[in-house]
Amino acid sequence: MLHCISAAAALLISLCLGFPALVATCPPYCLCASDIISCSGRNLSVLPFDLPGYATRLDLSHNTITVLPTDWISQPFDRLTTLVLSRNAISQIEVDAFTVTPHLIHLDLSSNQLKVLNSSIFSGLKELKELLLFGNKIFQINPGAFRDLHSLQRLYLSGNRLTSFPLGLYDEPGGPCNLTFLDLSSNKLSKLPVQSLLSLTNQGGIYLQENPLVCDCTLIAMLEYWMWKQYRPLVEFRWEYPCREGSGPDPDCSQWDMLDTFLDAQTYQVDPGKQLTVPCPGFGSHVQEEVVVFWVTPTTVLNSSVNDPNNHFTVLPNGTLEIRGALIEDSGTYGCVAPRGRDRDPRASLEVSVVVGNVSTSSTSGSTHRGGTEHFNTAFTTLASCVVSIILVLLYLYLTPCRCRDSRGGASRGCGGRAIILCSDPREAESGQRRANGKRVAFLEPQAEDSNDVGPKTPVLTLGHVNTEGILKNGSRTVGQTLTDPVHSA
Repeated sequence: MLHCISAAAALLISLCLGFPALVATCPPYCLCASDIISCSGRNLSVLPFDLPGYATRLDLSHNTITVLPTDWISQPFDRLTTLVLSRNAISQIEVDAFTVTPHLIHLDLSSNQLKVLNSSIFSGLKELKELLLFGNKIFQINPGAFRDLHSLQRLYLSGNRLTSFPLGLYDEPGGPCNLTFLDLSSNKLSKLPVQSLLSLTNQGGIYLQENPLVCDCTLIAMLEYWMWKQYRPLVEFRWEYPCREGSGPDPDCSQWDMLDTFLDAQTYQVDPGKQLTVPCPGFGSHVQEEVVVFWVTPTTVLNSSVNDPNNHFTVLPNGTLEIRGALIEDSGTYGCVAPRGRDRDPRASLEVSVVVGNVSTSSTSGSTHRGGTEHFNTAFTTLASCVVSIILVLLYLYLTPCRCRDSRGGASRGCGGRAIILCSDPREAESGQRRANGKRVAFLEPQAEDSNDVGPKTPVLTLGHVNTEGILKNGSRTVGQTLTDPVHSA
């Protein structure tokens, strides 16, 4: 009876945890810790079939597995996010083999024997973000191999045998549109699609070091442009690229009509619908016809070897960019990619700015609204500062003045001179005390004349004992000196 109760309790706990009791047992040749299952280094030639389905990480590395079949697991791994199959002998992956792991984020297939990536080989991995395929023997990637990998961000293909750049990663529909990291180092690449790579530079890092690249003029132009842009994959591994200065003879592609001095970054302005010609920075009018010049525009990449009459962008044989029927959306930064060789000035700008419309109001589409807002903010700030300044001046002018001292006869003769002395403390004026180091500012006016007074005028203040220079310079008296009232000194 007690045994039945224990079994029922175990079954209830298993159901609450979300997995059947029959598949929750850890295989004897694996290690299970919480939601991690490790069967690494067990010399397994086939995949273990009956594994607990509650795992979020499954490690099957360092075995001798050769095939990944469609039904390699008895039930879907709905919680699995990391699958490690590295250091095996996998040479074949059947179609839909990963449909049992729909929530996989990290897949490690490095150091195996894969040679061809067939179409839909990674079908079902719509949440996958990182795919490790380095250290295989991959020489061919068939169209649609990376279909469904909408969330893929990092792809490692280093140490394979690829001879052509896999442009399908970026061009094919349904591919990894969010790819920001691509490692193609240590392959067999000799030629690169320069124009396509220039358009992909801003989308993420593409690592191409340690490939047997042919040093032609287009490759040199792209590497020079990347170095000027401080493109991280090139800067970090610059000594592992060919075509660098001092690595060997350069092809004869820098014999251009070079200007004596490179131009700084310039701005070219044109009215909408008009034509604009923009010369390649640093070059004259005579160039070699076999040299291809690329222009990186805000929307596309052009070259001088292809001239489409229907396009309002044209790159002339001398490297000049011609814009016909300029549009507002054509505004932006334009880069001229051409081989300059040792004649280039590393401080010179390889880019220019093009503004279609009024320079002061719009440099790109939608900047007119932004400029108007900036002008409004500036005017409002100026007005507010003026109001604050006026208020501060009024507060200063209308501070409470010191009270005048009454004379011994009861009449206030000091006030007759309208001497306003601004005090920091009104009580100080009432007590007649003066701090020697306190700041004082006196506004003196002539005493009003009494028509009935025929006697001589009495000066309001006797400055015989006052250091006038001290008042003018410091706004205060010198220690030990006082202003003498003639009434009290009589």
